[in-house]
Amino acid sequence: MTTHPSPTRTSSPPGDAVVEITDLRKSFGSVEVLTNITTAISQGEVVCVIGPSGSGKSTLLRCINLLEQPTGGTVLVDGIDVTDPDCDIDRVRSRMGMVFQQFNLFSHLTVLDNCTVAQQVVHRRDKSQAEQVARSNLEKVGLADRADAFPAQLSGGQQQRVAIARALSMEPDLMLFDEPTSALDPELVGDVLAVMRRLASEGMTMIVVTHEMAFAREVADRVIFMDGGVIVEEGHPDRVIGDPQHHRTRTFLKRVLDPTHVDPDADVEPGDDRRAQIKEAELSARGEPRVSSDMRDQRF
Repeated sequence: MTTHPSPTRTSSPPGDAVVEITDLRKSFGSVEVLTNITTAISQGEVVCVIGPSGSGKSTLLRCINLLEQPTGGTVLVDGIDVTDPDCDIDRVRSRMGMVFQQFNLFSHLTVLDNCTVAQQVVHRRDKSQAEQVARSNLEKVGLADRADAFPAQLSGGQQQRVAIARALSMEPDLMLFDEPTSALDPELVGDVLAVMRRLASEGMTMIVVTHEMAFAREVADRVIFMDGGVIVEEGHPDRVIGDPQHHRTRTFLKRVLDPTHVDPDADVEPGDDRRAQIKEAELSARGEPRVSSDMRDQRF
Protein backbone atom coordinates (compact mmCIF):
# COMPACT_ATOMS: atom_id res chain seq x y z
CA MET A 1 0.00 0.00 0.00
CA THR A 2 1.35 3.42 -0.97
CA THR A 3 1.81 5.85 1.90
CA HIS A 4 1.17 9.48 1.09
CA PRO A 5 3.05 12.15 3.04
CA SER A 6 0.74 14.71 4.58
CA PRO A 7 0.87 18.07 2.76
CA THR A 8 1.21 21.18 4.87
CA ARG A 9 -2.14 22.18 6.32
CA THR A 10 -3.00 25.69 7.41
CA SER A 11 -5.47 26.06 10.27
CA SER A 12 -8.23 28.57 9.56
CA PRO A 13 -10.55 30.27 12.05
CA PRO A 14 -14.29 30.22 11.33
CA GLY A 15 -15.19 32.27 8.30
CA ASP A 16 -11.89 31.75 6.48
CA ALA A 17 -11.72 30.01 3.13
CA VAL A 18 -12.61 26.33 3.05
CA VAL A 19 -12.02 26.15 -0.71
CA GLU A 20 -9.55 28.35 -2.61
CA ILE A 21 -9.41 28.02 -6.39
CA THR A 22 -6.72 29.86 -8.32
CA ASP A 23 -6.36 30.01 -12.12
CA LEU A 24 -8.06 26.63 -12.50
CA ARG A 25 -7.99 25.20 -16.01
CA LYS A 26 -9.39 21.93 -17.28
CA SER A 27 -9.26 20.53 -20.80
CA PHE A 28 -10.69 17.39 -22.33
CA GLY A 29 -8.50 16.80 -25.35
CA SER A 30 -8.42 20.02 -27.35
CA VAL A 31 -11.50 21.48 -25.66
CA GLU A 32 -10.80 23.78 -22.71
CA VAL A 33 -13.77 23.34 -20.39
CA LEU A 34 -12.60 25.64 -17.57
CA THR A 35 -10.51 28.75 -18.18
CA ASN A 36 -8.65 30.50 -15.35
CA ILE A 37 -11.31 30.04 -12.67
CA THR A 38 -10.43 31.92 -9.48
CA THR A 39 -12.74 32.07 -6.47
CA ALA A 40 -12.96 31.11 -2.79
CA ILE A 41 -15.68 29.68 -0.56
CA SER A 42 -15.70 30.63 3.11
CA GLN A 43 -16.63 28.46 6.06
CA GLY A 44 -20.40 28.37 6.46
CA GLU A 45 -21.00 30.01 3.08
CA VAL A 46 -23.60 28.74 0.61
CA VAL A 47 -22.54 29.37 -2.99
CA CYS A 48 -24.87 28.55 -5.87
CA VAL A 49 -23.35 28.11 -9.33
CA ILE A 50 -25.75 28.82 -12.17
CA GLY A 51 -25.41 28.93 -15.93
CA PRO A 52 -26.44 27.23 -19.16
CA SER A 53 -25.72 23.62 -20.00
CA GLY A 54 -22.16 23.38 -21.26
CA SER A 55 -20.71 26.13 -19.07
CA GLY A 56 -18.41 23.85 -17.06
CA LYS A 57 -20.33 23.95 -13.77
CA SER A 58 -20.22 20.21 -13.04
CA THR A 59 -16.58 19.96 -14.08
CA LEU A 60 -15.76 22.72 -11.59
CA LEU A 61 -17.29 20.67 -8.78
CA ARG A 62 -15.52 17.52 -9.91
CA CYS A 63 -12.17 19.31 -9.91
CA ILE A 64 -12.67 20.33 -6.29
CA ASN A 65 -12.73 16.71 -5.11
CA LEU A 66 -10.42 15.55 -7.91
CA LEU A 67 -12.95 13.38 -9.71
CA GLU A 68 -11.46 15.32 -12.62
CA GLN A 69 -7.74 16.10 -12.65
CA PRO A 70 -7.21 19.82 -13.35
CA THR A 71 -5.03 20.74 -16.30
CA GLY A 72 -3.59 23.73 -14.47
CA GLY A 73 -4.01 25.97 -11.45
CA THR A 74 -4.53 25.03 -7.82
CA VAL A 75 -7.43 23.91 -5.63
CA LEU A 76 -7.00 24.15 -1.87
CA VAL A 77 -9.53 22.40 0.37
CA ASP A 78 -9.18 23.29 4.03
CA GLY A 79 -5.64 24.40 3.31
CA ILE A 80 -4.61 21.24 1.45
CA ASP A 81 -3.68 21.48 -2.22
CA VAL A 82 -5.58 18.61 -3.84
CA THR A 83 -3.60 19.10 -7.06
CA ASP A 84 -0.36 18.25 -5.22
CA PRO A 85 0.77 14.77 -6.37
CA ASP A 86 1.56 13.97 -2.72
CA CYS A 87 -1.97 14.81 -1.55
CA ASP A 88 -3.84 11.96 0.12
CA ILE A 89 -7.04 12.67 -1.76
CA ASP A 90 -8.96 9.92 0.04
CA ARG A 91 -8.32 11.70 3.33
CA VAL A 92 -9.54 15.01 1.87
CA ARG A 93 -12.63 13.38 0.36
CA SER A 94 -13.50 11.81 3.72
CA ARG A 95 -14.37 15.33 4.93
CA MET A 96 -16.24 16.28 1.76
CA GLY A 97 -19.69 15.06 0.74
CA MET A 98 -20.99 15.06 -2.81
CA VAL A 99 -24.53 14.56 -4.06
CA PHE A 100 -24.90 13.86 -7.77
CA GLN A 101 -27.72 14.33 -10.27
CA GLN A 102 -28.29 10.58 -10.18
CA PHE A 103 -28.66 9.02 -6.76
CA ASN A 104 -25.93 6.35 -7.06
CA LEU A 105 -27.38 4.21 -4.29
CA PHE A 106 -26.50 0.53 -4.00
CA SER A 107 -29.66 -1.17 -5.23
CA HIS A 108 -28.94 -4.42 -3.33
CA LEU A 109 -28.56 -2.65 0.02
CA THR A 110 -31.21 -1.22 2.30
CA VAL A 111 -31.40 2.50 2.94
CA LEU A 112 -29.69 2.01 6.30
CA ASP A 113 -26.87 -0.06 4.81
CA ASN A 114 -26.36 2.51 2.06
CA CYS A 115 -25.72 5.05 4.82
CA THR A 116 -23.40 2.86 6.90
CA VAL A 117 -21.06 1.05 4.53
CA ALA A 118 -18.77 4.03 3.83
CA GLN A 119 -18.65 4.94 7.52
CA GLN A 120 -17.42 1.45 8.37
CA VAL A 121 -14.84 1.35 5.58
CA VAL A 122 -13.50 4.91 5.68
CA HIS A 123 -14.02 5.97 9.31
CA ARG A 124 -13.62 2.45 10.77
CA ARG A 125 -16.81 2.80 12.80
CA ASP A 126 -18.37 -0.33 14.19
CA LYS A 127 -21.78 -1.32 12.91
CA SER A 128 -23.78 -0.01 15.86
CA GLN A 129 -22.07 3.37 15.83
CA ALA A 130 -22.48 3.68 12.06
CA GLU A 131 -26.17 2.80 12.31
CA GLN A 132 -26.70 5.36 15.06
CA VAL A 133 -25.17 8.11 12.89
CA ALA A 134 -27.12 6.93 9.83
CA ARG A 135 -30.47 6.85 11.64
CA SER A 136 -29.88 10.36 12.95
CA ASN A 137 -29.27 11.66 9.42
CA LEU A 138 -32.20 9.73 7.98
CA GLU A 139 -34.37 11.43 10.56
CA LYS A 140 -32.91 14.78 9.51
CA VAL A 141 -34.01 14.19 5.90
CA GLY A 142 -37.42 12.86 6.94
CA LEU A 143 -36.83 9.19 6.13
CA ALA A 144 -36.30 7.53 9.51
CA ASP A 145 -39.21 5.19 8.78
CA ARG A 146 -37.68 3.95 5.50
CA ALA A 147 -34.40 2.62 6.91
CA ASP A 148 -35.22 -0.98 5.98
CA ALA A 149 -36.50 -0.20 2.49
CA PHE A 150 -34.55 -0.80 -0.70
CA PRO A 151 -33.92 2.02 -3.21
CA ALA A 152 -36.36 0.56 -5.74
CA GLN A 153 -39.13 0.97 -3.16
CA LEU A 154 -38.54 4.73 -2.92
CA SER A 155 -39.49 7.68 -5.08
CA GLY A 156 -36.78 9.67 -6.82
CA GLY A 157 -37.02 12.43 -4.24
CA GLN A 158 -36.70 9.95 -1.40
CA GLN A 159 -33.68 8.34 -3.04
CA GLN A 160 -32.00 11.73 -3.36
CA ARG A 161 -32.69 12.47 0.29
CA VAL A 162 -31.09 9.12 1.16
CA ALA A 163 -28.07 10.18 -0.89
CA ILE A 164 -27.89 13.37 1.17
CA ALA A 165 -28.21 11.40 4.42
CA ARG A 166 -25.44 9.07 3.23
CA ALA A 167 -23.15 12.03 2.55
CA LEU A 168 -23.98 13.63 5.90
CA SER A 169 -23.22 10.38 7.71
CA MET A 170 -19.57 10.89 6.82
CA GLU A 171 -19.74 14.13 8.86
CA PRO A 172 -18.30 16.35 6.12
CA ASP A 173 -17.05 19.90 6.49
CA LEU A 174 -18.11 20.71 2.93
CA MET A 175 -21.02 19.56 0.77
CA LEU A 176 -21.00 19.63 -3.04
CA PHE A 177 -24.35 19.34 -4.84
CA ASP A 178 -24.37 18.75 -8.61
CA GLU A 179 -27.88 19.67 -9.80
CA PRO A 180 -29.47 17.44 -7.12
CA THR A 181 -33.05 18.08 -8.32
CA SER A 182 -32.56 17.88 -12.09
CA ALA A 183 -33.58 14.21 -12.34
CA LEU A 184 -36.67 14.59 -10.15
CA ASP A 185 -40.34 15.02 -10.96
CA PRO A 186 -41.40 18.61 -10.20
CA GLU A 187 -43.58 17.45 -7.30
CA LEU A 188 -40.56 15.94 -5.54
CA VAL A 189 -38.17 18.86 -5.87
CA GLY A 190 -39.46 20.72 -2.82
CA ASP A 191 -38.64 17.97 -0.33
CA VAL A 192 -35.00 17.86 -1.43
CA LEU A 193 -34.66 21.65 -1.42
CA ALA A 194 -36.18 21.76 2.07
CA VAL A 195 -33.43 19.46 3.33
CA MET A 196 -30.80 21.65 1.69
CA ARG A 197 -32.32 24.77 3.23
CA ARG A 198 -32.06 23.15 6.64
CA LEU A 199 -28.40 22.30 6.06
CA ALA A 200 -27.71 25.89 5.06
CA SER A 201 -29.46 27.20 8.17
CA GLU A 202 -27.28 24.90 10.29
CA GLY A 203 -24.12 26.46 8.88
CA MET A 204 -22.99 23.77 6.45
CA THR A 205 -20.55 25.02 3.82
CA MET A 206 -22.19 24.22 0.47
CA ILE A 207 -21.42 24.61 -3.21
CA VAL A 208 -24.57 23.97 -5.23
CA VAL A 209 -24.80 23.69 -9.01
CA THR A 210 -28.47 24.37 -9.68
CA HIS A 211 -31.12 25.64 -12.06
CA GLU A 212 -33.45 26.39 -9.12
CA MET A 213 -33.30 30.19 -9.21
CA ALA A 214 -35.74 30.71 -6.34
CA PHE A 215 -33.63 28.46 -4.12
CA ALA A 216 -30.45 30.28 -5.13
CA ARG A 217 -31.94 33.68 -4.42
CA GLU A 218 -33.40 32.62 -1.07
CA VAL A 219 -30.61 30.46 0.36
CA ALA A 220 -27.31 31.43 -1.26
CA ASP A 221 -24.88 33.88 0.27
CA ARG A 222 -23.31 34.26 -3.16
CA VAL A 223 -24.20 33.31 -6.73
CA ILE A 224 -21.66 32.52 -9.45
CA PHE A 225 -22.83 32.73 -13.06
CA MET A 226 -20.70 30.68 -15.46
CA ASP A 227 -20.77 30.54 -19.23
CA GLY A 228 -18.33 29.02 -21.70
CA GLY A 229 -15.99 27.78 -18.98
CA VAL A 230 -15.46 31.13 -17.26
CA ILE A 231 -17.00 33.04 -14.36
CA VAL A 232 -18.96 35.84 -15.98
CA GLU A 233 -20.41 37.39 -12.85
CA GLU A 234 -20.58 36.66 -9.12
CA GLY A 235 -21.95 38.36 -6.06
CA HIS A 236 -24.94 38.51 -3.73
CA PRO A 237 -28.03 36.84 -5.25
CA ASP A 238 -30.00 40.10 -5.08
CA ARG A 239 -27.46 41.57 -7.47
CA VAL A 240 -26.59 38.65 -9.75
CA ILE A 241 -30.18 37.37 -10.09
CA GLY A 242 -32.11 40.50 -9.22
CA ASP A 243 -29.98 43.10 -11.00
CA PRO A 244 -27.38 41.37 -13.21
CA GLN A 245 -24.71 43.63 -14.68
CA HIS A 246 -23.52 41.47 -17.57
CA HIS A 247 -25.55 41.13 -20.78
CA ARG A 248 -25.05 37.35 -20.90
CA THR A 249 -26.33 36.96 -17.33
CA ARG A 250 -29.41 39.00 -18.16
CA THR A 251 -30.09 36.94 -21.29
CA PHE A 252 -29.75 33.65 -19.44
CA LEU A 253 -31.99 34.69 -16.55
CA LYS A 254 -34.64 36.09 -18.87
CA ARG A 255 -34.89 32.75 -20.63
CA VAL A 256 -34.90 30.74 -17.39
CA LEU A 257 -37.36 32.95 -15.50
CA ASP A 258 -39.61 33.59 -18.50
CA PRO A 259 -39.26 30.49 -20.70
CA THR A 260 -42.33 31.28 -22.79
CA HIS A 261 -40.81 34.53 -24.01
CA VAL A 262 -39.38 34.30 -27.52
CA ASP A 263 -36.93 36.97 -28.62
CA PRO A 264 -36.96 37.11 -32.43
CA ASP A 265 -33.56 38.83 -32.41
CA ALA A 266 -31.89 36.04 -30.43
CA ASP A 267 -31.93 33.23 -32.96
CA VAL A 268 -28.17 32.91 -32.68
CA GLU A 269 -26.65 33.39 -29.24
CA PRO A 270 -22.89 34.02 -29.20
CA GLY A 271 -21.22 31.08 -27.51
CA ASP A 272 -23.74 28.38 -28.47
CA ASP A 273 -21.09 26.41 -30.36
CA ARG A 274 -18.64 26.80 -27.47
CA ARG A 275 -21.18 25.47 -24.95
CA ALA A 276 -22.01 22.53 -27.20
CA GLN A 277 -18.31 21.67 -27.48
CA ILE A 278 -17.86 21.81 -23.72
CA LYS A 279 -20.92 19.65 -23.04
CA GLU A 280 -19.89 17.09 -25.61
CA ALA A 281 -16.34 16.95 -24.22
CA GLU A 282 -17.64 16.50 -20.64
CA LEU A 283 -20.03 13.70 -21.59
CA SER A 284 -17.45 11.93 -23.72
CA ALA A 285 -14.84 12.07 -20.93
CA ARG A 286 -17.32 10.50 -18.48
CA GLY A 287 -18.46 7.79 -20.88
CA GLU A 288 -21.97 9.24 -21.15
CA PRO A 289 -23.96 9.51 -24.41
CA ARG A 290 -22.62 12.24 -26.65
CA VAL A 291 -24.68 15.39 -27.07
CA SER A 292 -26.86 15.52 -30.17
CA SER A 293 -26.35 18.18 -32.81
CA ASP A 294 -29.56 19.96 -31.84
CA MET A 295 -27.94 21.07 -28.60
CA ARG A 296 -26.47 23.93 -30.63
CA ASP A 297 -29.97 25.38 -30.51
CA GLN A 298 -30.30 24.86 -26.73
CA ARG A 299 -29.88 28.08 -24.77
CA PHE A 300 -30.15 26.92 -21.15
